[in-house]
Amino acid sequence: MCGIVGYIGKRDVAPLLLEGLQRLEYRGYDSAGIVVTSPKAAGLKMVKAKGRVRDLEAKVPARFKGTTGIAHTRWATHGAPSDLNAHPHMSADDKVAVVHNGIIDNAADLRRKLEADGVEFLSETDTEVLVHLIARSEAQKLEDKVRETLRLIEGTYGIAVMHADFPERIVVARNGSPVVLGIGEKEMFVASDIAALVAHTRQIVTLDDGEMATLKADDFRTYTTEGTRTTAEPTTVEWEAASYDMGGHDTYMHKEIHEQAEAVDRVLRGRIDDRFSTVHLGGLNLDARDARAVRRVKILGCGTSYHAGQIGAQMIEELARIPADAEPASEFRYRNAVVDPDTLYIAVSQSGETYDVLAAVQELKRKGARVLGIVNVVGSAIAREADGGMYVHAGPEVCVVSTKCFTNTCVAFALLALHLGRTRDLSVRDGKRIIEGLRKLPQQISEMLEREEDIKKLAAQYADARSMLFIGRVRGYPVAREASLKLKEVSYIHAEAYPASELKHGPLALIEPALPTVAIVPDDDLLEKNRAAMEEIKARSGQILAVAHQEQEKADHTIVVPKNEDELDPILMGIPLQLLAYHTALSLGRDIDKPRNLAKSVTVE
Repeated sequence: MCGIVGYIGKRDVAPLLLEGLQRLEYRGYDSAGIVVTSPKAAGLKMVKAKGRVRDLEAKVPARFKGTTGIAHTRWATHGAPSDLNAHPHMSADDKVAVVHNGIIDNAADLRRKLEADGVEFLSETDTEVLVHLIARSEAQKLEDKVRETLRLIEGTYGIAVMHADFPERIVVARNGSPVVLGIGEKEMFVASDIAALVAHTRQIVTLDDGEMATLKADDFRTYTTEGTRTTAEPTTVEWEAASYDMGGHDTYMHKEIHEQAEAVDRVLRGRIDDRFSTVHLGGLNLDARDARAVRRVKILGCGTSYHAGQIGAQMIEELARIPADAEPASEFRYRNAVVDPDTLYIAVSQSGETYDVLAAVQELKRKGARVLGIVNVVGSAIAREADGGMYVHAGPEVCVVSTKCFTNTCVAFALLALHLGRTRDLSVRDGKRIIEGLRKLPQQISEMLEREEDIKKLAAQYADARSMLFIGRVRGYPVAREASLKLKEVSYIHAEAYPASELKHGPLALIEPALPTVAIVPDDDLLEKNRAAMEEIKARSGQILAVAHQEQEKADHTIVVPKNEDELDPILMGIPLQLLAYHTALSLGRDIDKPRNLAKSVTVE
């Protein structure tokens, strides 16, 4: 959601910033802008445009030189997409420019006060109040001007600020929205996502909430919003620029679906302990005594991460025999939940920066809870806030719709469930059984992906549906929920997911020939129950697409999935449904990597 890129050094800045914005296009946006200057320039030069980065690039004049600059892709919150509402925003004297991710909660009050003092606003955005407050500050240093302004702000922000009187520096600050510094050779970068940096440097510093930084070409320093210096040691990111290329695929979603076998192999690598039929998860910071003291597990996530958490909760209950459940983090943080010292809380986020999940983690920490993080991005906010956790090692995921991160997160939960189970009552025999199943996953995923052409043909048959119903029982229900979400996100076809056991309690009224049902039918102890549900649908002339381990007589079509251990089957059953959503969207001509109204990383409420 929104993207920030900044640079200060010796190179021509505009091409670097435009390249960085292109690498952030996956985050979702509706307008873009850029402002540049240099120590020899007379003031700031700015260009903004509604639309895509290519529209901005077309408006940038040939003589738009500078060695310092900031740029932004905006996802509208305050004010419709337009040239005027696009970032950067500039002060009336054209001296101050600001780009901002986040939401300023008290913007309306600040705006009224500034207007009463004679300030004229050009945009409808909350961000513009920052520009005018910084410009009106009487502090002598740019850092102090920004610091004074931030004391007046309520809400979330990741900002980068330039000032014509201080062309040799960029000042940045973070509170609830990511800000990452990139350390180069006599040049410095800043971005809201490392995707914009890895083509130029792999040495990064991630700011904490309440932290600011001053960037100069040959130096940087970090400090709190109160002015106290902080120590920031650069870390090396594992991802390279090539990781963000399409690699011969037509879309990032297609590429990322096909990377899943390799990604699962990565999350397993080095973690399996055959000697004791368990796994090594040193990053949990949870020894055997602590693990045995856990009386309950609560998993918090949003969207796809929440669905992975539901699958994880079932595996933890089955393998470790610990009561476990998953809940949307966005609901948990507002319901004044009882925080139990014997409960292990697990925060799940692909980016590690999801605002609702991060806020829930902070609230839990404030109340003394033990919190683990399961995230994909090393050094992200949730990874730093949590007491311990696991990286899922899925690699960069560019498409807004998550595929490989979901799968790897489910595998990470399987590892955690095995670890907790083996510290308690899970037998060596069952431990070996789960390990063997985990090792089969990459090959079985590859086998599923080889059937893509068959799934593509099925997608073409269902693409005309106005709505689809997804059903599953117990292990199959979260798979149904995730598949329903995937179809909605990428194809815009309405879809709902229900437990198959709930059909008679309402949803059966919807069944008709025009409403296809996707049924998740694993070969487990509920197989006959699931077949009975399909009987009810067929009796009402409903179409059925089954995802099962064997052909289903009552289904119009069946996608056959390789059988693994019962506990691990949900991981595999989601793969063909990702392909179904992808090819349905493709046949409908959707913008697959950037679905309308959505952003990859949700860093505001």
